[in-house]
Amino acid sequence: MRLGISIKRAVILLLPMTLVACAGSEESGPISYTADRGVANQPFPSNYRPELLAFMKAYLNNPVGVRDAAMAEPVQRTVGGRLRYVSCLRYTPRETDGSYREPRERAILYVDGRLDRVAENATEACAGVAYAPFPELEKLTR
Repeated sequence: MRLGISIKRAVILLLPMTLVACAGSEESGPISYTADRGVANQPFPSNYRPELLAFMKAYLNNPVGVRDAAMAEPVQRTVGGRLRYVSCLRYTPRETDGSYREPRERAILYVDGRLDRVAENATEACAGVAYAPFPELEKLTR
């Protein structure tokens, strides 16, 4: 019985190292679930407006009552060393108490033409973009 426990412990201790070895060396780069290595042009996110609206409906605690919504068209930028399409979004959400505070700015990153993630620190990625009104965001319902 004692031997069985020590084998289990050895397997548990060695499993993370085995998984790291399978992931590849630093020369092969980080694990990627797409063929993209970050240097090739990405496809334009043609469905970005409906995708972003669906995401924001789930992202916001209360999607009703958003004010001052504006969005910049997606442009290619290097983010984290990788070439991505980035769309910038500025909006003022309604807080849980019904009040409004300062506007928020988010960088929306796209990979392979689809929404990948939202970066809350959008200062660098959104520098110099031209915002246009985004009334669809202001019309969201629950």
